[in-house]
Amino acid sequence: MRILVINWQDRCNPLAGGAEVHLHEVFSRIARRGHEVTLLCSLFDGAAAEETVDGIRVVRHGSRSFFNYGVPRMYRRLGGGAFDVVVEDLNKVPFFSPLFVREPLVGIGHHLFRTSIYHETNPAVASYIFGMEWLALRFYARRRIPFVVNSPSTLEDFVDHGFSRDALTIAYLAVNHDLFRPTGVGKSPTPLLGCFGRLKRYKSIDVLLRALPVVLVQVPPLRVVIAGEGDDRPRLERVTKDLGLDGVVQFTGFISDEAKVDLLQRIWWKVATSVKEGWGLTVTEANACGTPVIASDVPGLRDAVRDGETGVLFPYGDSGALAAKLVRLLRDPGERERMSRNALTYAATFTWDNAAATTLEVLERVRRGGG
Repeated sequence: MRILVINWQDRCNPLAGGAEVHLHEVFSRIARRGHEVTLLCSLFDGAAAEETVDGIRVVRHGSRSFFNYGVPRMYRRLGGGAFDVVVEDLNKVPFFSPLFVREPLVGIGHHLFRTSIYHETNPAVASYIFGMEWLALRFYARRRIPFVVNSPSTLEDFVDHGFSRDALTIAYLAVNHDLFRPTGVGKSPTPLLGCFGRLKRYKSIDVLLRALPVVLVQVPPLRVVIAGEGDDRPRLERVTKDLGLDGVVQFTGFISDEAKVDLLQRIWWKVATSVKEGWGLTVTEANACGTPVIASDVPGLRDAVRDGETGVLFPYGDSGALAAKLVRLLRDPGERERMSRNALTYAATFTWDNAAATTLEVLERVRRGGG
C-alpha cells in the first residue's frame, strides 16, 4: 500500500513525545513489510525538508504553529488522491482531514484532553483546544471514521463523543525491549525516585514535590531525579526552591534513551503524577527495566499500572496520599522486589510488532472497504 500519515511532528523533533514514538515504531515496521509510508509533519530548526528515517519518507513543511493550515495544500502536492489510505494522527488540534482527503481515512487517537487541558494552559487557550477537540470528535464520529486508540480509557472517551465501538480498535503502546530491559546496573544504595518525560503543567509533577517534605521526615536519605525538558520546568524549579528541596531534587534536562535506561535501573520507583494520559509510555518503559511505578489513578495510567501488582495508584493531586504511600513503599524492599518481577512479566506482553500488526490490519480492512 501507499500510506500517507499526517502528524504535527516526527520522532526527530526535539519536542517529540510518546505520540511520535508510537508513530515511528509502528509505521517503520509497516514500511519494513514492504509498504510505502510517507509522513507529512512540521519543520523544525536544523531539520531537512525531506529525508528517509527507518524506511519512512519524512516530508517537513511549515512551522509547528501554523502547520495545520498548510496541510491541505501539501497533501495535494504529495499526490493527494493517489494514496491507498491516509492516516491522521489526532493530537490536540485536528486537521479535519475528511474535508479534503479523497482516499479511505483512518485516525489514530492517543488521549483526549477534555477538561484536563485547563490544567495545562490559560483559560482562553484551554477553551479553544477544548472546543476544537469536542468539535473534531463529533465531526469524525458522524463521518464514521475508524480510529486506532491505545487504551481502554481512550476508547471509552471516543465512545462518549459519539463513536460506535465497532469503529474503534485498541493497539496498545509498547517499548523497544532490546533497549528497555534489565542491564545488570544495580539499584541506588539510598532511596531514589525518578520522573521522566516532558515537563508540562498537566503532568502535575508539583504534586510529587509537595509530598517530599513529609516523606523526608521519615526517609531523610531520599533523592529525586526529574529527567526531561518542557515549558513547565521554570515553575517546577521555583516550587522546588520554595520548598527547600534544592539538595534533594535534581533536574537533568533532556537525556538520551541510553541514559534513561541506566537511570531506570538505579531508581527504586518511577513516579507518574499526570492528570490524564493516553496510556503512559514511560510506565511501560520503567516496567520493562524491572522498575515498578507509583501513579495517579487517572485514565491511561490506571490502564498501564496494575494496582498492587506492577505498581501502586494514588488519588490524583493528593500529595498527602502520595506521601503516605511513598513512605510505606520506600521502607518495604520486599514489596518493591515483588512488583518489580510482576512489572517485567507485564511489560513483556506489549510489543511494537503487535501494535504494528493490529494497525496494519485496520489499514488493510479500511482500504478494502473503501473507507
